[in-house]
Amino acid sequence: MTPATPPPSRDGPRTPRGDTVGAVNNARRPRVGHIAFLNCMPIYWGLARTGALLEFDLRRDAPDELSRLLVEGSLDIGPITLVEYLRHSDELLLIPDPAVAADGPVLSVNLVSKVPLAELPAAPRVSLASFSRTGVLLGKMLLEERYGRTPEYRVTAPDLDSALEGADAAVLIGDEALRVHHDPQGHHVLDLAAEWKDWTGLPMVFAVWAVRRDYAQAHPGLVKDVHLAFRDSVRLSREEIDAVVASAARWEPFAPAALAEYFDRLQFGLSERHLAGLREFASRAARYTEVKDLSPEGPEFFTSGL
Repeated sequence: MTPATPPPSRDGPRTPRGDTVGAVNNARRPRVGHIAFLNCMPIYWGLARTGALLEFDLRRDAPDELSRLLVEGSLDIGPITLVEYLRHSDELLLIPDPAVAADGPVLSVNLVSKVPLAELPAAPRVSLASFSRTGVLLGKMLLEERYGRTPEYRVTAPDLDSALEGADAAVLIGDEALRVHHDPQGHHVLDLAAEWKDWTGLPMVFAVWAVRRDYAQAHPGLVKDVHLAFRDSVRLSREEIDAVVASAARWEPFAPAALAEYFDRLQFGLSERHLAGLREFASRAARYTEVKDLSPEGPEFFTSGL
């Protein structure tokens, strides 16, 4: 007798090994996070151009909220701040690209102070006006370990006026930090990614993209599709960067030249140098917060046979 034909996979056609590949078809669309900052526009712009966004159930939010949703299982795949990844790496696998990183100045992760850094008091009042725990921890590391201060911290709204009211300095991240970089209004702006590079000689990784281990095991074909879509989106955005800049300039309060410089500074993949920077940050982060140990070969990646 001819063997019965197995029912079609809900995730799409299967490879000889049984993994699913191809379009989403009838499966629940992957729940994918999207950081609501300008720095991620080159990552997602290509998805809109190719129509791949239609294959995702996209959730747009601040970095900390997306990190929380991924850890609790309300997202399947998405960006997670490096600190939160290090806390939950036993539950997650990294996707090789994209990432948010910089090998030198990043322009949008800054310590903004009323006086030059050298004139900050020994115990400055520092506002943590940031949605990113990685940017906050980087600011603490530099202030305490590199510059020998013992700050008094407080959490404030992520705008400059609120952050500097009654404070000596503030850690800002994202679009507000980029705005202050271009218009410091008499304040002193220290680029924390540049300071990290000067301190360690390594790039700074702020956010990575990860998939829940249980989801990757259940739907490897879908994860591969999402990985390829993001990889192609970043490539397309780099190839058509003038169009990305023009699109952003229509609604962002920055000149096209400023946007072009910003997108050029940002790096969206994980090279060996970036992984070395990630490991260095992980080793230093352990002095401040509880993180999982990374093996010398870590972190662990989702592999799709690409």
